[in-house]
Amino acid sequence: MNRVVGLETEYGCWAPDWQAGMTPIATTRNWLFNQKYGLIDVHQRYWDEPAGNGGFLYNGGRAYIDMGHFEYCTPECKDLLDITRYSRAGDFILQEWVDTNKYNDSVRYIRNNIDHFSGATFGCHENYLVRRKAPLTESNVHSLLAYLTVREVFAGAGRIGAINSSTDYQISQRADYINNDLFEWVSFNSAIINTRDEPLADARKYRRLHLLHGDTHVLPTAQLLTLGVTALVLDLLEADEMPKITLDNAVQTFRQLSHQPDGPWEVRLAGGTTTTAVDILWKFHEAATMAFGNRDQETKDLLRIFGDTLSDLVRNPRNLIGKLDWITKRYLLEEFCDREHLGWDSPWVKSQDLAYHMIDPKVGVGMVMENTPDCWKIPQGDILDALMTPPQNTRAKARSDIMKNLDLSKGYYIDWEVIGAEGEQSIHLLDPLCSDSKPKSSS
Repeated sequence: MNRVVGLETEYGCWAPDWQAGMTPIATTRNWLFNQKYGLIDVHQRYWDEPAGNGGFLYNGGRAYIDMGHFEYCTPECKDLLDITRYSRAGDFILQEWVDTNKYNDSVRYIRNNIDHFSGATFGCHENYLVRRKAPLTESNVHSLLAYLTVREVFAGAGRIGAINSSTDYQISQRADYINNDLFEWVSFNSAIINTRDEPLADARKYRRLHLLHGDTHVLPTAQLLTLGVTALVLDLLEADEMPKITLDNAVQTFRQLSHQPDGPWEVRLAGGTTTTAVDILWKFHEAATMAFGNRDQETKDLLRIFGDTLSDLVRNPRNLIGKLDWITKRYLLEEFCDREHLGWDSPWVKSQDLAYHMIDPKVGVGMVMENTPDCWKIPQGDILDALMTPPQNTRAKARSDIMKNLDLSKGYYIDWEVIGAEGEQSIHLLDPLCSDSKPKSSS
């Protein structure tokens, strides 16, 4: 990729037998840092992140509690496969806690975005480094918004039911909760594009595109397509080669598409004309192929799989079982309903929806169906290596190296772009693409 990308996963947690005041989430957090996976925060970070709430990991990522959820952040990744490798490492760490403490019958961590019983939602946040010089013209922003809206036809994780609707099954878990096309804040007014300018890097050179409208994936192909194609679209943006597309109403389109698992995914454009979500995505595929098709093997593989996916969405969606989450889950749930003679509103079916997302390989259903292209398969040994070792080509390596050499007898402060210790000069890691652990220091 031509940028660093990171992923934040807020896990669902099923723990019906735990007593009040003894949360498995806080217990997991404490175990993780006691097991030396990283360094816990010794100073308050923000008003809602007191000392001890979380910390940075030696693999370059971060783990903490956010509004009652266990949240795991990958390190900054420049290689596409690293994103899934480090995302899966988070699953492995959580499941290690469950297995080690023999909580398999009382705790389940879940990679999903909704609570079927309370209606609550929780997020999967994507972060993309964007160069400050990117031409954020009105036309380019509208085009980016169009892509981010219609990509759900391959990026959705699928869910039973809906808010204020009789829909049995829809494509996206997050669609019913998105209220704005562009907005600065995260909570209660979630937007397709979050506009806050918080680069966590040299603000003269970089922005950070922070997205929170996407679903949490189980299948590697869905995750790699979502993150990889979005990074490629940002390449088009920086090169000022975006297809010129403006939707009539992005939020309404996002919700309507989600409620059409059988298509035809028609989209109304500004000016009143119509097209389809897949046709819009083909325009981005064509533009990216023209601009970057011969750049490197990673890009060639991504464009090939993206094109195959768009073709199968229209011609033969069953080819995407094991690749796209919303299609795979729908197939499994339909088979289950037919076999057990159940309706979509059955609690048993809802429990199967959750089972699709469980990270425990002994009970999780989703990964059993995995059908990842050979070029995107990741050996389990590489995932295990990612538990403690950071990517070697981003500042995650620099942060990890510095953490391992901190004098822990002194107070310290660790953040994405700066590390400090009492009595020492702070070390600023302002370039996410730099892996050097000895950059210039400043007071």
